[in-house]
Amino acid sequence: MAPSRDETVLEVDGKPVRVSRPGKVLFAERAETKLDLIEHYLRWREPLMRDVGGRPALMQRFPEGASGKSFFQKRVPDNAPAWLETTVVTTPNGTTSRALVLADLAHVTWAVNLGCLGFHTWAHPAADPDHVDELRLDLDPSPGVDFADIRAAAHLLRALLDEVGIVGHPKTTGNRGVHVYVRLQPRWDAYQVRAAAVAVARELERRRPELVTAAWWKEERGRRVFVDFNPNAPHKPVFAAWSVRARPGAQVSTPLTWDELDDIHPDDLTIASLPGHLAGRPDPWEGIDADPQSLEPLLALHERDAAAGLPDAPWRARRG
Repeated sequence: MAPSRDETVLEVDGKPVRVSRPGKVLFAERAETKLDLIEHYLRWREPLMRDVGGRPALMQRFPEGASGKSFFQKRVPDNAPAWLETTVVTTPNGTTSRALVLADLAHVTWAVNLGCLGFHTWAHPAADPDHVDELRLDLDPSPGVDFADIRAAAHLLRALLDEVGIVGHPKTTGNRGVHVYVRLQPRWDAYQVRAAAVAVARELERRRPELVTAAWWKEERGRRVFVDFNPNAPHKPVFAAWSVRARPGAQVSTPLTWDELDDIHPDDLTIASLPGHLAGRPDPWEGIDADPQSLEPLLALHERDAAAGLPDAPWRARRG
């Protein structure tokens, strides 16, 4: 069947991908369209696939664009094209889902056509679900915390990682916070990685309790940066690098070098501004896969806390 007037077919990575309503406006601030979003992902093909390639993804769909309502869709629909790569993901309670794998840019484009603006990816490759290869530390602002506080918390985290000989890589979240990723040797499961993240959060709170908190319950955080450890919980996807947030300005979750963290504001990093921002510069995360890190120094912090009688931090559950 030939495409209609309000539909186009793109050849992406050797696969035909139907795109309906390519001129549909998704982001109100500069009237960027579905096709503009696809072109963003095609432009940053190499660094994007370095981060998301081969990972399961949770689809968050925005049928009416960034300003409209959304819903999460973990399961790939039955009418997906035959070439679409999927995998089975399992929650801790045993529920399974047939999830999208971001195998190449055709898969990304297919999902964008469904209204997926950005991508929430798992911390393990689809090919090795038993081993996590990313530690993800989320510096999340509480009400009243500004980006200067986030910067200070990020530098505090970097200092701790430097002390234990671990290399971290920062990125904006596309909103008000910062993620710091550590590429790991594929030796540990999600429970071990989360335990290490809890230990990091607690150590940062000890060092700067007026700035940083490891308190899970919001009413206990005050005006501090929360070091969120639960993005490392089993089967918990996190908003991926180069993904575009559902905001009117089309802000991008942008990888950074540590040196430029003090010179940017996340609101300024958008689909429109990113080409100029990165012109003539290498990808800040270009070497992230070259030297996978050991988790052992952070697990040693966890073992120290456990020996001191500290219980596990709360998981994603509500009181009562």
